[in-house]
Amino acid sequence: MKVSRRTVRLRLAEPLRISRSLTTARDAVRLSIEHQGLHGHGETVTSVYYGLDTATVIHWTDRCGRALTRFPDPETALETMRGQVSRHAGGTGGPVVPGTPAAITAAVESALLDLVGKRAGMPVHRLLGTATTPAAVTARTIGITTPAHAATLAARLAGDGFTVIKLKAGSPDPEDDVARVRAVRTAAPHARLLLDPNGGWSSAAAPALLGRFAELGVEAVEQPVAPGDPEALARLAARSPLPVIADEDAVGIEDARRLAGRVHGINVKLAKCGGVSAALRIAGLLAGSGTGLMLGCLTASSLGIAPAVHLADRARWTDLDGHLLLAHDPWTGIGGLDGTVRASSQPGLGVRPRTPFDGPRSHPVAKGALRERGHADEVRP
Repeated sequence: MKVSRRTVRLRLAEPLRISRSLTTARDAVRLSIEHQGLHGHGETVTSVYYGLDTATVIHWTDRCGRALTRFPDPETALETMRGQVSRHAGGTGGPVVPGTPAAITAAVESALLDLVGKRAGMPVHRLLGTATTPAAVTARTIGITTPAHAATLAARLAGDGFTVIKLKAGSPDPEDDVARVRAVRTAAPHARLLLDPNGGWSSAAAPALLGRFAELGVEAVEQPVAPGDPEALARLAARSPLPVIADEDAVGIEDARRLAGRVHGINVKLAKCGGVSAALRIAGLLAGSGTGLMLGCLTASSLGIAPAVHLADRARWTDLDGHLLLAHDPWTGIGGLDGTVRASSQPGLGVRPRTPFDGPRSHPVAKGALRERGHADEVRP
């Protein structure tokens, strides 16, 4: 097998502010595996929070790429990798070298699944045992912004067909969050609302805030308080008037095991847990526990989001809009502009590089703001 990589810049259509950072762009490193004329692709995006700058992503992608070239075919590499995941660790004989960050592991598995699916003439979801092509209503994220701007975005999204809107929260003044939710509720009265403070609320304020947002009709809240004390999060969930979903406190399967049955949901991101196989293990662990599965993502292209879309039938909440936040998505194939993401029935991941014939894919909002603030990448305030 031959392995190559390419780095591209992904710019957001408008800056995305959350409680801990502001993002206007990310680098995406694409891993491509070629065997007998077919290619499989996976993507890793940079992330300040996960300690992944461009140089780090390239370093680990290259190390795993060299390991992949020792395998005779992608099927053998994928089977070996699945064994590594089931043992919770890398091994010197596998395609993922010890110490590999979870996001790179996810990209390697994605590229192998894409290639194995193409060789078998099967979409990835069928390789994973799902006959029906998954499709799911996805949340669409609105960052921390003024209530008026949030309302404008929400009205436009509702008009486009989005029925779930996710609002970022965790402003220094919680009243700003309340005002933003009220404005969006007025602008999109029929939308389901999710709230994500990214750990931005204090433990003292969180119980009262959960009550206020329950009264405003918020459906669920992700990671209300700072990560690092999952027991405190579980105690908060036990007395919360609305569902509490763990995100930053639930990275891998051991975190999921600790919180299963004690929070209402766990946000599983492939780049966080280590890929499709790890996500399936977490989904199996949560089944019957009373804790629902949420599928989330980082800002990424359709290539980076596609593997999770092939799992979308397993989730209670779907938040796979990372490609919809981009000014230009270099890949296409999973949709989402109407509020629904759909896995492809084509072999592999079913995505392809975007061509001029695919037409525009993003809304012309806030491009001036992007130009004005384009010096920022992903920074902590």
